[in-house]
Amino acid sequence: MSYGLALDVDRIRREALQTMSAGPATSGHGLDTERVVSVLNDVVAAEVVGWLRYTRHAISAQGADRSAVRALFDRHADQEMRHAVAVAERINQLGAQPNFDPATLAQRAHTDYSAPDDGELRGMLEQNLLAARIVVSTYQEVADWIGDRDPATRQLIESLLADEQENAEALAELLAA
Repeated sequence: MSYGLALDVDRIRREALQTMSAGPATSGHGLDTERVVSVLNDVVAAEVVGWLRYTRHAISAQGADRSAVRALFDRHADQEMRHAVAVAERINQLGAQPNFDPATLAQRAHTDYSAPDDGELRGMLEQNLLAARIVVSTYQEVADWIGDRDPATRQLIESLLADEQENAEALAELLAA
């Protein structure tokens, strides 16, 4: 089958063999790996803080629509934790250590941890929608910054971005209802 593309399979094979010891890490093609890891650790922090916020909101939500909103918050919390682990695994693949230090999570996160004292659903929905919009914008900028220089990391960020966009839409729909 011809794709109209001349592949140098021998060169590709040689390059793959030369980088076998790097494991699943892909070349940064000009990206500063330390900077990528720093950015990814900020993403880990944002996801963990998001998990904490959604979990807190799911537990303390009050009002007539509590069960539906709680289910949404629980789903989003689970997703945030899966995101944090996936990004931490990518950091490890890049030869670095993920930073889950509780003392610095809030400082490194892109969003705030906030919980209305009264458990009012509308306030929680608004806080989470604001956080989701911040994360969407942030992850878009991260994906653009990475560009084609680290396809594996960009693909990961874009998958998180898609999830966060869906979360923002779901939150906006509940607020409009």
